[in-house]
Amino acid sequence: MLSATPRILLVEDTPTQAEVAKAMLRDIGAVRHAETASAALALAAEWQPDAILVDIELPDFSGFELMRRLRAEGVDAAMIVLTAHGSVNMAVEAMREGAVDFLVKPYAKARLAVTLQNAIEKRALASELRSVKAQLSRERFFGFIGASPAMQAVYRTIESVAPSKANVFITGESGTGKELAAEAVHKASPRARGPFIALNCGAIPRDLLESEIFGHVKGAFTGATENRIGAAKAADGGTLFLDEIGEMPVEMQVKLLRFVQTGGFTPVGGTRNEKVDVRFVCATNRDPLEEVQAGRFREDLYYRLYVIPIELPPLRERGEDVLAIARQVLAQFTREEGKAFQGFTPDAEAALLAYPWPGNVRQLQNVMRNIVVLHQGEAVTAAMLPPALLRSPGGRPAAEAVPVPEPAPPPPPAPVMAAEPEVIPLWQAEKRLILAALKQTCDDVPRAAAMLEVNPSTIYRKLQAWRAGEKS
Repeated sequence: MLSATPRILLVEDTPTQAEVAKAMLRDIGAVRHAETASAALALAAEWQPDAILVDIELPDFSGFELMRRLRAEGVDAAMIVLTAHGSVNMAVEAMREGAVDFLVKPYAKARLAVTLQNAIEKRALASELRSVKAQLSRERFFGFIGASPAMQAVYRTIESVAPSKANVFITGESGTGKELAAEAVHKASPRARGPFIALNCGAIPRDLLESEIFGHVKGAFTGATENRIGAAKAADGGTLFLDEIGEMPVEMQVKLLRFVQTGGFTPVGGTRNEKVDVRFVCATNRDPLEEVQAGRFREDLYYRLYVIPIELPPLRERGEDVLAIARQVLAQFTREEGKAFQGFTPDAEAALLAYPWPGNVRQLQNVMRNIVVLHQGEAVTAAMLPPALLRSPGGRPAAEAVPVPEPAPPPPPAPVMAAEPEVIPLWQAEKRLILAALKQTCDDVPRAAAMLEVNPSTIYRKLQAWRAGEKS
């Protein structure tokens, strides 16, 4: 007896044979009967049976032709041929047309049950195998590009955690795609139709962060000319993504903890507590446990948010994913810039694979944009790559890369009198240092901030001021 109730389509034009078969099948599964091949085609498309018993001699066209048409229409059912003329040739032709087995009339009920059991189990195993192979070889996943084992593990974790209500904490170096992972968790979850609200805690001045998250009422502070909802209210029914949460001030962490615990908050300047239904996804490029141990992140908030960790691997650990991403990004920028690039030469690919990519995918995107804007051609050559990419971490040229000659040492400078240092306004010196750090880190603000030993929000605030034409 089959373990589940399978759907079985019987295609038989002889009334007596059909009644006998239906009587046998009644205890085996749910049965539907078609007297012609045309009726079987329509019924199979509508009902999607697990197994089809096909008589060879049918009034309109043969059972072999029926199987051909069923396969052409994408019917995925185990097909078993019924015939009164069993022979080796008949079996071979039946298998060629997609049958998994055949029965010679008359057949016993036990034989019919075993044949159906084997056929349906074989079909289920084949379907499961296809599913597993597809998962193990996925090259794309909700915006991610890459088929490396490290990324396959990330995809599986996201699929597993997405249907739950558990909070998710994403870690990884800058440029590895933490916001993309947060969006994938949202899109794969039952909240996919709800809002996805992303907030970068490091990009917002600390005195405005509470208002950005919880909103404010009119008159709460200078400039609050009207009521404004925050990210918490905007994310109601969906997902709230708090990026760079390690940059959040400790005093703000206390208020966030209460929000996470109760699902309620009070807007700045307000008196009424508001309830929302949000799922929290957080991210940081720091080690959150080290931040807790250093006293920069509250331990109780850490345990509330760090429920399901997802660690994104750096690009240097993703092998051939580098080339897959580079090809995709190159094609995108080529279309945008109206260029003719179609791929990479072998020496360029070798250099891309040898480089450690400290800025990860974001740096790779910047490099591809640079190449497309500055060069012409159908193939990206090693000569088009920035000089740093032509050297491996050890300082030697990457495999098959174009060698870069060492410049001749300059002659010793003639002795000169020490010059007085150039005196410029302090804000100009500060601007020079910040822009130099950003250039060295490929516009990675958190890394530039670490080099300058300042908070990332300081850099964001300075950049905004300079864009507005202010001096500081």
